[in-house]
Amino acid sequence: MAGTDEKPTNNKPGADVTAEDTTTASTTATTIVTVADGDGDGDGDAAAGGGDAPPTKKKGKPARFWMIMVALSLLAFISSLDAMVMGTALPTITAELGGASVYVWIGNSFVFAAAAIQPLIGQLSDIFGRKTPTVGSVVLFTLGSGLAGGANSPAMFIAGRAVQGLGAGGIYVLIEIVACDLLPLRERGKWLGIINAWAGVAAALGPVIGGVLGQDNWRWIFYLNLPICGVALAVIVLFMRVNTGAPNSSIKSLDVVGNLIFVPSITSLLIGLVTGGVVHPWSSFRVVVPIVLGVAGWICFHLHQHFIASNPGVPSRLFSNRTSAGGYVLAFVSSVLLQTAGYFLPVYFQAVVGTTVFDSGLYFMPFAAGTLFAAAVGGVCMSHFGVYRPIHMVSFALSAIGFGLFTLLRPDTPKVAWAWYELIMVFGLGPTISTVLPAILAGLSQADVASASAVFAFVKTFGFVWGVSIPSVIFNGVVDSNLGSVSDANLRTQLANGGAYAFASQAHHLAPTIDPTVWGQVVDVYIVSLKAVWWFGLALSILGVFFVAVEDHLELSTELETDYGLQEKGPGDKKKPDGGETGSTSV
Repeated sequence: MAGTDEKPTNNKPGADVTAEDTTTASTTATTIVTVADGDGDGDGDAAAGGGDAPPTKKKGKPARFWMIMVALSLLAFISSLDAMVMGTALPTITAELGGASVYVWIGNSFVFAAAAIQPLIGQLSDIFGRKTPTVGSVVLFTLGSGLAGGANSPAMFIAGRAVQGLGAGGIYVLIEIVACDLLPLRERGKWLGIINAWAGVAAALGPVIGGVLGQDNWRWIFYLNLPICGVALAVIVLFMRVNTGAPNSSIKSLDVVGNLIFVPSITSLLIGLVTGGVVHPWSSFRVVVPIVLGVAGWICFHLHQHFIASNPGVPSRLFSNRTSAGGYVLAFVSSVLLQTAGYFLPVYFQAVVGTTVFDSGLYFMPFAAGTLFAAAVGGVCMSHFGVYRPIHMVSFALSAIGFGLFTLLRPDTPKVAWAWYELIMVFGLGPTISTVLPAILAGLSQADVASASAVFAFVKTFGFVWGVSIPSVIFNGVVDSNLGSVSDANLRTQLANGGAYAFASQAHHLAPTIDPTVWGQVVDVYIVSLKAVWWFGLALSILGVFFVAVEDHLELSTELETDYGLQEKGPGDKKKPDGGETGSTSV
């Protein structure tokens, strides 16, 4: 029932593993690790059970665990970088390949493919285990990178980006799933913070790298993926020895009908969102019809999942308690806010301060580096104190303060001031990267890790799309309504109808050639328009604070029970003395 927050039995923290439990776990190849301790760090100080048993030495994580974490961090960085790098390089690529007529597909085929595939990946990872889909996703991403880098036509480039998107969509989902398989709920925050913070760094650096390589040789944007993916793939193949899951899993359980409804529906919706206000006016039937069809299809998908599907990829129980449902809302809101800040802060630096694209990237470093640090801090705090609601409350409150301070930005704002504004912002948004998914999983069974993580990855991806669409509508609308204050007709033409964003990257070179009074008018238009974006971020952050109240406080389990944990020993090792197969462990 909606609004119920009863804790699943298998997530009960601190439960001792009895002899009977151990026998059952050995038979079903399920990992059960109890790491309850007294210091709250989730590492475990003594073995579970046996009330008077002497404490055992704390067991550290195996080398394979650390190698997998390195591989996941590499994948998080490279997949996010590739999603963000296109913004500044896209005009150059389009001009060279001659793809102006298919501009929207060149720019967004990656996002369409990544978003549409994510619920399917969650089911495949339950059926085939985590390793095979992970390897397949990395291979697809690598193949797509090679195709896009070597493209000599718009069609080949779009195909390469779509293949990349399929791989990236799988990577987004499987990073979360694999990390959750290896760690108890209470420990997940700090590790997810470290892994996903690299995605935040990549998102910050992407526009700068895209601009630099776009001016030199844009093909290296994609060729650089190949060695990084090669290293990650080698680590996964060599070290990711994990259990393959429940023995009754079968391809016959795949929700084929649900995916056939979901994929075209979300693609249609995304087409409307990314073309609205850019290719066609928002009132155009070419925008309205895809959005309406997409929303209708999405509704049909969830009705099918709830009433018809025998093994739904997105089961309704994921949203049946207020903590999980509220967590998904917070994931969407934080993604929108992260993308809003990341998309429009460079515009401030380039158009208002007057920096080059490269320097705007340097000025953005407090945001990039701060995201990495704040995500890790948030995860560590959640693991140590075992709470998430206070962290979420403080996070969105700081985000509101950060966006409020952004409204004060002017051409003469001191560097130390906007650098601190950025740091306040990331200490608001950074912790949400690592602490929202564990909160969502706190109200769900361990069996729902794959589907819940897939939905979480989709919600984040979908939030990034809205984080561009909504602020862009606001920004472009305010620019158009204030162009009357610009006395130069040619400049008004360049800034009108969505041209102001791209124009910002040329501001450093154009400003010296334009009358200072006229250029001051242009800067004033940017200040007013950006201020509207910052007010949007402020309002959404406050809304996030209220949504935190939807969450309930659930204990974060220090016990891990999973069918997909690390194998304790590799294939071919001897059986246990009792005749059972070698057990598995995750920590």
